[in-house]
Amino acid sequence: MKEFAEYILNEHDLISKEEIIYFLAPKLEINFDKSIIFKTEIARMFLKYTKEKVDNNVVLTACLLCNCKKVDNAQKIGKLKTYAVEGAEHLKELGFDERFCKICEGVNRYSQNTRREPESDILELVDQFGGMLIDRPERVGLAPDEALVLLEHRNLKSEYNRYLEIFRNFVETMEKIEIQGAVNTTIFARLQKLIRESKSIPEFVKKISMGYANNVDEKLEKWVDENSCNANRSMFSSETERRILKHIEE
Repeated sequence: MKEFAEYILNEHDLISKEEIIYFLAPKLEINFDKSIIFKTEIARMFLKYTKEKVDNNVVLTACLLCNCKKVDNAQKIGKLKTYAVEGAEHLKELGFDERFCKICEGVNRYSQNTRREPESDILELVDQFGGMLIDRPERVGLAPDEALVLLEHRNLKSEYNRYLEIFRNFVETMEKIEIQGAVNTTIFARLQKLIRESKSIPEFVKKISMGYANNVDEKLEKWVDENSCNANRSMFSSETERRILKHIEE
């Protein structure tokens, strides 16, 4: 399946990418679940918000594949330190070049790579922040403000991530925008609702593509145009930060 790399990178439509990987995942022997779709949608929105000078196609493809060897099993806790490296090695077998594999390996900091690719910093933020928003057996998904404080002051406390500041601004902006519906909700709250209600990957992808993504893009573009001068003003209260930090220290 060495031709897979060229095939998936040449497909620039995100929904089509997700459908292709979903159907080929068993044959490719890769992990592909709803959490990956969830995190990739956050990455897509972040790239649209920031307009950073990175190859969006590469970032989104990497986001879909960087967890290809991740095992969500408490009995295999040791895999947390090896899945990114193993995944990068597997992706190389599927035809991806060295730099793409290095980007995917950088989704976490357990490898020995000291010089990180810029795209890896985006994957790291999306993977950790998105993971905290998703329901787990031991807890419900966190609120975005709680997840952001934990990301900054616990997960990345001693690490440098070049996009952390702008990612914070992105999250704060998204929390100011409401999507209309039976009940108006913020962008992340609606995405959390969609993943909870979706019983399968195809259902989740369909819900994102049938209205959600377009609605978000329209709202986000309008908000940025109207509030560009205030885009860097902090929204989350210092009380939220104090509360979460106190919990961490305890």
